[in-house]
Amino acid sequence: MFDNVCRFLAESFSADFATWLIGEPVALTELSSSELSLEPIRADALILLQSDDIVLHIEFQTEPKAVIPFRMTDYRLRVYRRFPRKRMVQYVIYLQPTTSELVQQTAFVLESTRHEFRVIRLWEQPSDVFFSTPGLLPFATLSQTDDKARTLQQVADAIEGINDNRIQSNIAASTAVLAGLVLDKELIRRLLRSDTMRESVIYQDIQQERALSIVMRLLRRKVGTVPPAQLLKIQALDSTQLDNLAEALLDFNSLADLEAWLAQNQG
Repeated sequence: MFDNVCRFLAESFSADFATWLIGEPVALTELSSSELSLEPIRADALILLQSDDIVLHIEFQTEPKAVIPFRMTDYRLRVYRRFPRKRMVQYVIYLQPTTSELVQQTAFVLESTRHEFRVIRLWEQPSDVFFSTPGLLPFATLSQTDDKARTLQQVADAIEGINDNRIQSNIAASTAVLAGLVLDKELIRRLLRSDTMRESVIYQDIQQERALSIVMRLLRRKVGTVPPAQLLKIQALDSTQLDNLAEALLDFNSLADLEAWLAQNQG
């Protein structure tokens, strides 16, 4: 979920991220990793954004990984192969404090080959940076602050000042998810209004994931292992359909019951 939230923020508020990481509010659009290779590297929170003359590559990480320097180098070469005239700015953004030396790595070195990239450790960043634009607000609680609860309250106050209801809802839900890395859930619920978050894409995704998890646990108990073909159909259901399936499966006795239900309830 942390990966999805970071990706959502970077893609939805790309100008905010460009201002923060590039230094100017460049208009950026998504660059699909499939454009760079037939077999894209598996990356948990890979974001590629581009303009006419620049590519911004961001990797969000909750935990350090030894493969990151190579991955940054590999994507730099892929982008060069596809867009040799475009400048590329690369950042690895670490979300949680750690004593691992891996978060200090800013280069990939192999014999005479050396490639450098930039690293941001959020817990070392001044909180003020993240109050400058709405798209960065969810990261403020992870920044350099001695009182994370107070910082979250300041974020909540800033969210209240957002006039666009859709943006307000998405920022509030994103803040709640990321704050969960460093703060107690009850405190987060107390400081962030749940009614503000309910209409957000992030909140709906969370509810969808929870409903899917419950349905899959119940199905395993009732009918055993679900075949891949049926699993894909279940994953395509919306929240209302998942709720209906959760109720209906209480009467299932076999996979045939599941297959019959899916045949009748999928448009």
